Amino acid sequence: MNTPRHALVLLAAGASRRLGQPKQLLRIGGETLLHRAARFGLATAPAQAILVLGAQADMIAPAADGLAVQRVHCPDWEEGLGASLRAGLAAVSTPCEGALVLLCDQPALGAAHLETLVAAWRRDPTRATASAYAGVLGVPALLPRAWFDVLSHVTGDRGARDLLRERTDQVTAVPAPSLSEDIDHPGDLSLRFAESRLGTEKSRSSLGTLTSRREVDR
Repeated sequence: MNTPRHALVLLAAGASRRLGQPKQLLRIGGETLLHRAARFGLATAPAQAILVLGAQADMIAPAADGLAVQRVHCPDWEEGLGASLRAGLAAVSTPCEGALVLLCDQPALGAAHLETLVAAWRRDPTRATASAYAGVLGVPALLPRAWFDVLSHVTGDRGARDLLRERTDQVTAVPAPSLSEDIDHPGDLSLRFAESRLGTEKSRSSLGTLTSRREVDR
Protein backbone atom coordinates (compact mmCIF):
# COMPACT_ATOMS: atom_id res chain seq x y z
CA MET A 1 0.00 0.00 0.00
CA ASN A 2 1.41 3.38 -1.04
CA THR A 3 2.06 5.99 1.60
CA PRO A 4 -0.24 9.01 1.09
CA ARG A 5 1.64 12.08 -0.05
CA HIS A 6 1.08 15.57 1.31
CA ALA A 7 2.07 19.09 0.37
CA LEU A 8 3.39 21.72 2.77
CA VAL A 9 1.58 25.07 2.53
CA LEU A 10 3.22 27.80 4.62
CA LEU A 11 1.14 30.98 4.79
CA ALA A 12 3.35 34.07 5.08
CA ALA A 13 1.44 36.71 3.11
CA GLY A 14 0.09 38.88 5.94
CA ALA A 15 1.18 42.44 6.68
CA SER A 16 1.36 42.08 10.50
CA ARG A 17 -0.34 45.47 10.80
CA ARG A 18 -1.04 45.22 14.51
CA LEU A 19 2.53 44.20 15.27
CA GLY A 20 4.02 47.01 13.21
CA GLN A 21 6.77 44.87 11.68
CA PRO A 22 6.84 41.63 9.65
CA LYS A 23 6.39 38.82 12.17
CA GLN A 24 7.82 36.46 9.55
CA LEU A 25 11.24 38.06 10.13
CA LEU A 26 11.28 37.94 13.93
CA ARG A 27 14.02 35.64 15.19
CA ILE A 28 14.41 32.82 17.67
CA GLY A 29 18.00 31.86 18.28
CA GLY A 30 19.07 33.79 15.19
CA GLU A 31 16.55 32.04 12.89
CA THR A 32 13.55 33.85 11.45
CA LEU A 33 10.11 32.51 12.30
CA LEU A 34 9.49 31.95 8.59
CA HIS A 35 12.66 29.91 8.09
CA ARG A 36 11.99 27.98 11.28
CA ALA A 37 8.42 27.05 10.31
CA ALA A 38 9.52 26.08 6.81
CA ARG A 39 12.35 23.95 8.17
CA PHE A 40 10.03 22.08 10.50
CA GLY A 41 7.50 21.60 7.70
CA LEU A 42 10.14 20.27 5.32
CA ALA A 43 11.17 17.76 7.99
CA THR A 44 7.85 15.96 7.35
CA ALA A 45 9.10 15.08 3.84
CA PRO A 46 6.31 16.71 1.82
CA ALA A 47 5.99 15.84 -1.86
CA GLN A 48 5.69 19.57 -2.54
CA ALA A 49 6.44 22.64 -0.44
CA ILE A 50 4.66 25.94 -1.08
CA LEU A 51 5.42 29.30 0.51
CA VAL A 52 2.65 31.87 0.07
CA LEU A 53 3.88 35.47 0.02
CA GLY A 54 2.03 38.76 -0.27
CA ALA A 55 2.75 41.88 1.76
CA GLN A 56 6.38 43.03 1.59
CA ALA A 57 7.22 39.93 -0.41
CA ASP A 58 10.57 41.30 -1.60
CA MET A 59 11.66 41.84 2.00
CA ILE A 60 10.34 38.53 3.34
CA ALA A 61 11.21 36.12 0.53
CA PRO A 62 14.98 36.03 1.24
CA ALA A 63 14.22 34.46 4.64
CA ALA A 64 13.46 31.27 2.71
CA ASP A 65 16.71 31.28 0.71
CA GLY A 66 18.32 27.87 0.71
CA LEU A 67 15.06 26.04 1.40
CA ALA A 68 13.37 23.83 -1.18
CA VAL A 69 10.10 25.75 -1.34
CA GLN A 70 7.97 26.93 -4.25
CA ARG A 71 7.12 30.60 -3.80
CA VAL A 72 3.56 31.58 -4.68
CA HIS A 73 2.38 35.18 -4.69
CA CYS A 74 -1.06 35.94 -3.27
CA PRO A 75 -2.30 39.08 -5.08
CA ASP A 76 -5.30 39.38 -2.76
CA TRP A 77 -3.33 39.16 0.49
CA GLU A 78 -5.06 42.25 1.89
CA GLU A 79 -8.31 40.27 1.93
CA GLY A 80 -6.99 38.16 4.78
CA LEU A 81 -5.92 34.65 5.65
CA GLY A 82 -8.60 33.09 3.44
CA ALA A 83 -6.98 34.51 0.30
CA SER A 84 -3.56 33.13 1.31
CA LEU A 85 -5.06 29.71 1.93
CA ARG A 86 -6.82 29.75 -1.44
CA ALA A 87 -3.60 30.66 -3.22
CA GLY A 88 -1.63 27.96 -1.46
CA LEU A 89 -4.11 25.16 -2.04
CA ALA A 90 -4.53 26.16 -5.69
CA ALA A 91 -0.81 25.50 -6.18
CA VAL A 92 -0.89 21.97 -4.70
CA SER A 93 -0.16 19.39 -7.38
CA THR A 94 -2.53 16.54 -8.18
CA PRO A 95 -0.45 13.68 -6.68
CA CYS A 96 -0.72 15.23 -3.21
CA GLU A 97 -3.67 13.88 -1.24
CA GLY A 98 -3.59 16.54 1.45
CA ALA A 99 -1.96 19.79 2.53
CA LEU A 100 -0.16 20.51 5.79
CA VAL A 101 -1.03 24.16 6.49
CA LEU A 102 1.32 26.19 8.69
CA LEU A 103 1.60 29.77 9.89
CA CYS A 104 4.77 31.61 10.88
CA ASP A 105 3.79 33.01 14.25
CA GLN A 106 3.65 30.00 16.57
CA PRO A 107 7.00 30.15 18.41
CA ALA A 108 6.21 26.99 20.38
CA LEU A 109 5.89 24.98 17.15
CA GLY A 110 8.17 21.96 16.86
CA ALA A 111 8.93 19.39 14.18
CA ALA A 112 7.72 16.52 16.38
CA HIS A 113 4.18 17.90 16.49
CA LEU A 114 4.07 18.21 12.70
CA GLU A 115 5.32 14.66 12.30
CA THR A 116 2.57 13.47 14.65
CA LEU A 117 -0.04 15.28 12.56
CA VAL A 118 1.24 13.69 9.36
CA ALA A 119 1.42 10.22 10.87
CA ALA A 120 -2.18 10.50 12.14
CA TRP A 121 -3.39 11.70 8.73
CA ARG A 122 -1.64 8.90 6.88
CA ARG A 123 -3.65 6.35 8.84
CA ASP A 124 -6.79 7.74 7.17
CA PRO A 125 -6.08 10.41 4.52
CA THR A 126 -9.79 11.04 3.97
CA ARG A 127 -9.87 12.75 7.38
CA ALA A 128 -8.24 15.97 8.49
CA THR A 129 -5.81 16.15 11.38
CA ALA A 130 -5.66 19.39 13.34
CA SER A 131 -3.95 20.87 16.35
CA ALA A 132 -6.12 21.20 19.45
CA TYR A 133 -5.50 24.17 21.76
CA ALA A 134 -7.48 26.77 23.69
CA GLY A 135 -10.65 24.74 23.19
CA VAL A 136 -10.53 24.90 19.40
CA LEU A 137 -9.17 23.01 16.40
CA GLY A 138 -6.68 24.99 14.36
CA VAL A 139 -3.44 25.09 12.46
CA PRO A 140 -1.11 23.45 11.94
CA ALA A 141 -3.57 21.12 10.26
CA LEU A 142 -3.39 18.55 7.51
CA LEU A 143 -6.39 19.01 5.26
CA PRO A 144 -7.53 16.26 2.86
CA ARG A 145 -7.83 17.03 -0.84
CA ALA A 146 -11.58 16.42 -0.69
CA TRP A 147 -11.84 19.65 1.32
CA PHE A 148 -9.95 21.80 -1.19
CA ASP A 149 -13.01 22.74 -3.23
CA VAL A 150 -14.86 24.13 -0.22
CA LEU A 151 -11.72 25.89 1.01
CA SER A 152 -11.27 27.54 -2.39
CA HIS A 153 -14.20 29.77 -1.42
CA VAL A 154 -13.08 30.87 2.05
CA THR A 155 -12.89 34.61 2.64
CA GLY A 156 -11.67 37.02 5.25
CA ASP A 157 -9.43 35.97 8.13
CA ARG A 158 -11.14 32.71 9.03
CA GLY A 159 -8.93 30.33 7.08
CA ALA A 160 -9.89 26.67 7.67
CA ARG A 161 -11.14 27.26 11.21
CA ASP A 162 -14.86 27.29 10.40
CA LEU A 163 -14.65 24.13 8.32
CA LEU A 164 -12.72 22.31 11.05
CA ARG A 165 -15.44 23.33 13.48
CA GLU A 166 -18.25 22.22 11.15
CA ARG A 167 -16.65 18.86 10.40
CA THR A 168 -15.33 17.81 13.79
CA ASP A 169 -16.54 14.28 13.11
CA GLN A 170 -14.06 14.18 10.21
CA VAL A 171 -11.10 15.58 12.16
CA THR A 172 -8.48 13.78 14.23
CA ALA A 173 -7.37 16.15 16.98
CA VAL A 174 -3.75 16.23 18.12
CA PRO A 175 -3.35 18.11 21.44
CA ALA A 176 -0.88 21.00 21.37
CA PRO A 177 -1.80 23.46 24.15
CA SER A 178 1.36 25.56 23.76
CA LEU A 179 0.36 26.51 20.21
CA SER A 180 -2.35 28.80 21.57
CA GLU A 181 0.43 31.37 21.96
CA ASP A 182 1.06 33.59 18.97
CA ILE A 183 2.41 37.01 18.08
CA ASP A 184 0.03 39.80 17.06
CA HIS A 185 0.74 42.93 19.13
CA PRO A 186 3.88 44.89 20.12
CA GLY A 187 3.27 43.85 23.73
CA ASP A 188 3.76 40.24 22.66
CA LEU A 189 7.49 40.98 22.30
CA SER A 190 8.02 42.20 25.87
CA LEU A 191 9.20 39.02 27.63
CA ARG A 192 11.74 36.43 26.69
CA PHE A 193 11.07 32.85 25.66
CA ALA A 194 13.19 30.28 27.49
CA GLU A 195 14.48 26.94 26.22
CA SER A 196 11.87 25.08 28.26
CA ARG A 197 9.11 26.76 26.27
CA LEU A 198 10.67 26.48 22.81
CA GLY A 199 12.07 23.00 23.26
CA THR A 200 15.15 23.36 21.09
CA GLU A 201 16.63 26.82 21.59
CA LYS A 202 19.50 27.22 24.09
CA SER A 203 19.35 31.00 24.22
CA ARG A 204 16.51 33.24 25.28
CA SER A 205 14.85 35.40 22.63
CA SER A 206 12.87 38.55 23.17
CA LEU A 207 9.63 37.27 21.72
CA GLY A 208 7.62 37.82 24.83
CA THR A 209 4.24 37.26 26.30
CA LEU A 210 2.12 35.80 23.54
CA THR A 211 -1.56 36.09 22.84
CA SER A 212 -3.96 33.17 22.93
CA ARG A 213 -5.97 33.71 19.76
CA ARG A 214 -4.88 32.90 16.23
CA GLU A 215 -5.75 33.00 12.54
CA VAL A 216 -6.07 36.81 12.60
CA ASP A 217 -3.87 39.42 10.90
CA ARG A 218 -1.48 37.00 9.23
